[in-house]
Amino acid sequence: MPSNKSVSDAPIVQFTNCRILRDHQLQREDLWVREGKILNPEKLFFDEKGSADVQLDCKDSIIAPGFIDVQINGGFGVDFSLATDDFKSGIELVSQKILSHGVTSFCPTLVTSPPSVYHQVLPQISVRNGGAHGAGILGAHLEGPFISKEKKGAHPEHCLRTFEAGAFQDLLATYGSLDCVQIVTLAPEMRRSNEVIQELTKRGICVSLGHSVANLSQAEEAVQHGATFITHLFNAMLPFHHRDPGIVGLLTSDKIPAGRRVFYGMISDGIHTNPAALRIAHRAHPKGLVLVTDAIAGMGLAPGRHTLGQQVVEIDGLNTYIAGTKTLSGSVATMDTCVRHFQEATGCSVETALEAASLHPAQLLGIEHKKGTLNYDSDADFLMLNDSLYVQATYIAGEEVWRQDALGM
Repeated sequence: MPSNKSVSDAPIVQFTNCRILRDHQLQREDLWVREGKILNPEKLFFDEKGSADVQLDCKDSIIAPGFIDVQINGGFGVDFSLATDDFKSGIELVSQKILSHGVTSFCPTLVTSPPSVYHQVLPQISVRNGGAHGAGILGAHLEGPFISKEKKGAHPEHCLRTFEAGAFQDLLATYGSLDCVQIVTLAPEMRRSNEVIQELTKRGICVSLGHSVANLSQAEEAVQHGATFITHLFNAMLPFHHRDPGIVGLLTSDKIPAGRRVFYGMISDGIHTNPAALRIAHRAHPKGLVLVTDAIAGMGLAPGRHTLGQQVVEIDGLNTYIAGTKTLSGSVATMDTCVRHFQEATGCSVETALEAASLHPAQLLGIEHKKGTLNYDSDADFLMLNDSLYVQATYIAGEEVWRQDALGM
């Protein structure tokens, strides 16, 4: 009879006494992991006649896929939109620190910046797997500079750009390279934006609509050309109007191509979006909701003055403003806080809240076959949480990378 060693010498870990989020339900079963992947126990028992080398008692914890943050501008004093000599050590610091908030992979986000910043910073961002060193990097999210002056929010006006005759070439010249780029946020009402959307989509880059005064038909046209995401819904766009709901109208549009889903980011921090607006969006289009932090360098730090790219930002409690104004500029909320606030504000199930930070962002990026789920053969990136959705431990590729008790908390 073959033993489990005939397939691999790697140890098999069995996580017991837990509730696993699988197929949109918390299921009372064990989680089996080998070589960084989630194992199908039936194949292990019947095909390999194998068994666990190590058993871990999860003490009735919830096990959920690791969170994926597709919009994070920095944190813990690090600003991804600043070209510094130690940029790499900054990104390492953030990727390490967000493990305690359940984030196992993320898209470092750059706000509107001069071309020189993109040319310096982007070559220093490389897509990589997570591990004990920190959360995995899925690629950069470039938010601007091809956005609307009227809805620039915290983006510096002097750096905004429009598409000229060679629209896609303009974009390439501005960014310098698209090698590590995963998402680009642009305003779809800009002339020539649709040809840019098509070119980006062809290269496997996700196009997001945001910082925009687009009407609904312009937004629908952008989706028909390949856009699949909305950057922080309700923020930096025209408010919903019953005669022309603008970008918000995409949530219930009947002009979305068959088989396509439009996703939308929500900053669920209790400040950027009123709980009633969060409920409206969630009830209108629950399967498209993606929780994002939109966190800035001041996340994890004391109130005071910090940066967001070219601007100075003041943090006052949970509010962040461009210094001297009342213009909101990113958040200081962590992903686990956003998940808890979302569940509380909408009254949704625990499963729904967890999937908005894991499954949905993975589906948006087309990586749900390996991230954002606990299906067999997917990456063993997962969290242990208590019933109140506080993170107790974070695992990447089946290895523990953070635990609350380890800090004596």
